[in-house]
Amino acid sequence: MQIETTSTAFNPFLKWPGGKRWFVNYHSDLFPNTYSRYIEPFLGGGAIFFHLRPSTALIGDINPDIIAAYEGLKCNWQFIKRSLNYHKRLHSDDYYYKVRNDEPKDQLQRASRMIYLNRTCFNGIYRVNLSGKFNVPRGSKNNVVLDTDDFEGVSKILQNATILLADFEKLIDEAKENDLIFADPPYTVRHNLNGFVRYNETLFSWQDQERLAKALIRAQKRGVKIISTNANHSSIRELYEEKGFCLKTVTRFSSISATSISRRQFEELVILSNINILNNGNTNTE
Repeated sequence: MQIETTSTAFNPFLKWPGGKRWFVNYHSDLFPNTYSRYIEPFLGGGAIFFHLRPSTALIGDINPDIIAAYEGLKCNWQFIKRSLNYHKRLHSDDYYYKVRNDEPKDQLQRASRMIYLNRTCFNGIYRVNLSGKFNVPRGSKNNVVLDTDDFEGVSKILQNATILLADFEKLIDEAKENDLIFADPPYTVRHNLNGFVRYNETLFSWQDQERLAKALIRAQKRGVKIISTNANHSSIRELYEEKGFCLKTVTRFSSISATSISRRQFEELVILSNINILNNGNTNTE
């Protein structure tokens, strides 16, 4: 069964370091027009998911706070909206750190907390200490509720998705012929020579990169359409070269650094399955 996705973009409700809103703006032509099911194993802010708005999807992440936010909006967006307005009224330095120190057991309260902290912490960074406690300081933004918020619309889109708290390999291994995988892992390279690793609770190791490559290679052999982004580094290229993938170099701007001087352009690697290239008729790869 072929499922077409709408071309109408939809704003993600989370800001995420390394998010792919820029990829939507400049490289959306790389996505196939039709596929059976959309699968995203590193969900984060979900920029690609909300851009494609697939009719059926399997989305997941290993971060329980991310999953709580998506599940909360899926099942009761009205509560999340009311709760964020409550956070908005009380927002201050003291209140931010009070909420940061709280660990609600209720899923809806946890979802609201995650969105509130994401919008008011420094640069939308998600970072925890060795005890697993969120420890990002308050940022300069005070917009708890945004003009672009459409939680009802988000909830409607999520009704078409199965949401899993799971390791990436579990989701990739679920992919069948003609499904589409978009994989955007943490950009760890051999010897860990990459700044993104500091944002990971449990380091996405080089062994994880190798495990990811093997999972995507298996999926491609099953006829799965694949788009994966990663660091443009020789060690990453070696994992996919001569494995039936096309490699394309693209450029992005990083705004994660604390100082404007260290914010600059970076090259990223896009890994495309041959079946995806052939369906798109796009052969503009290296």
